[in-house]
Amino acid sequence: MRSPVSTRHLTLAFAVACLVLSSGAVAGGGPVVSGTAAPASAVTPTIHAVYPDPVAGGDRGEFVVLDVPALTDLGAYSLSDGHTTVPLPNRTVRGRVALTADPDRVRALTDAHVYGLRGDVSLANGGDTVRLLRAGRTVDSVRYRETEEGELGVANGSAIRWRPLGATDRPVVTAVGGDVRAFTLPDAPGVPLGTIEDADDRLYLAGYTLSSTRVGDALVAAHRRGVDVRVLLEGDPVGGRTRGEARTLDRLVNAGVEVRLVAGPHARYAYHHAKYAVADDRAVVLTENWKPAGTGGNSSRGWGVVTGQPEVVDGLTATFRADAGWRDAVQWGEYRRGRQFERGEAATTAYPSRFDPETVPVNRTDLLVTPDNAQRALLAELDAANDSVAVVQPTVGGWDEPLMRALRRAANRGVRVRLLLSSAWYVREENQRTAERFEAWADRTDAPLSTRLADPAGRFSKIHAKGAVVDGDRAIVGSLNWNEQAATTNREVVLVLHGERAADYFGRVFEADWRGGRPTVPLGLVGAVGGVLAVGGLAARRIRFAS
Repeated sequence: MRSPVSTRHLTLAFAVACLVLSSGAVAGGGPVVSGTAAPASAVTPTIHAVYPDPVAGGDRGEFVVLDVPALTDLGAYSLSDGHTTVPLPNRTVRGRVALTADPDRVRALTDAHVYGLRGDVSLANGGDTVRLLRAGRTVDSVRYRETEEGELGVANGSAIRWRPLGATDRPVVTAVGGDVRAFTLPDAPGVPLGTIEDADDRLYLAGYTLSSTRVGDALVAAHRRGVDVRVLLEGDPVGGRTRGEARTLDRLVNAGVEVRLVAGPHARYAYHHAKYAVADDRAVVLTENWKPAGTGGNSSRGWGVVTGQPEVVDGLTATFRADAGWRDAVQWGEYRRGRQFERGEAATTAYPSRFDPETVPVNRTDLLVTPDNAQRALLAELDAANDSVAVVQPTVGGWDEPLMRALRRAANRGVRVRLLLSSAWYVREENQRTAERFEAWADRTDAPLSTRLADPAGRFSKIHAKGAVVDGDRAIVGSLNWNEQAATTNREVVLVLHGERAADYFGRVFEADWRGGRPTVPLGLVGAVGGVLAVGGLAARRIRFAS
């Protein structure tokens, strides 16, 4: 716990920022401790981050992170808080390195090399300045005004950006060319299950919840045939964990499968909400949970993609290892002790299969993750839209949140925007208010924006898909609910598929759900109606649909 900042000073221990974990989440690699040191005229080290307010008794484990761009003798430098100066160890290194007065504690937080310091420096929680000195002269400094307990302050120019300790900072991963397999649920539950069943070497499954008996069977079978099977889930899902899921996870662990849950005081994300699996050299990314209502095909409308693009598969593998390898990933047995679980409702309804899976070429696939990069990338996609944006979501964020503003910006440019929301009982009133507000705004501004609550019409139970089709040549598929909290505090995974065939596949699913399963108006009739409107002088800026 933090003391009052006017009286509190801490013992500063210097360590590597947990940006460099076993995940390899930040480029740059480990330090080099051999070779010739850079001359004084070379590029000097800089302060990358500070960690002045640990979640620990006595606040042990504070640290500062240095970026060392060339082989450098650290012994030529020292660190100061303005009151005390501590010399750096006489070691030649390169890369992002760690210096700490408590190396044993810090090594528990990172696999990166950690250097110990001799001497103490005081650093106040209420704000301080850390200086890197050479021959008594300041070569770099970082100033912060107030700390965030358990968070790393990353230097961003003259500002400090606070992030949970150990949070990744992954770039957008791009794969060029190739084919992907597009599918939808409840129509094709065999696709995600088959991806798991086909694994021969490794199988990493990430999700929010896992209660599907069929998925559990596939995981146990894979483990028994020698596959490296690992599962990572959210520790505290909304509404609690069900007894059925607890039984599924018990069975996995009893069979020898590693099951971890993101939970506890060190959790870096509000929710581990990502839904994907890596199976050998393929990966499946989808909008649905690993339960009968989701991947089992017994309830929800969902979207999904299977890809063998190496860059995407490697990016998902790195994300999984970063998340499963951090100290907030708790073993199921440890998590389970003393907990009670909720009675769940079984999903057993069968639905017709109207959309077969399709293998489609893509020009490019972008792998996005939150909170690292996804919202910025999605805003850029929406701001680049020229013709149309069709969005499907269970529900969306507030009126002034970034993605909602981007939809209105697109409509103001004349882009036809359609927003399809769930009509499920638990979000119906909220979504109706959202639809009415967007419709009222569109009326006032004469912008081509329409909102509708989905009519399942016996084809599924509720909308759970989270995606979009942009300009008929990009499709967005993933776990991200379009709200600010999910985009900035959750772990989510999203794919952006660049290619007309992929956009056409998900576009057809969207059109059917927008119409509520009603048949498409014949193209000839559309042309005839368009001609009548033109002759009659009734051309309008947009065609509106009622909620």
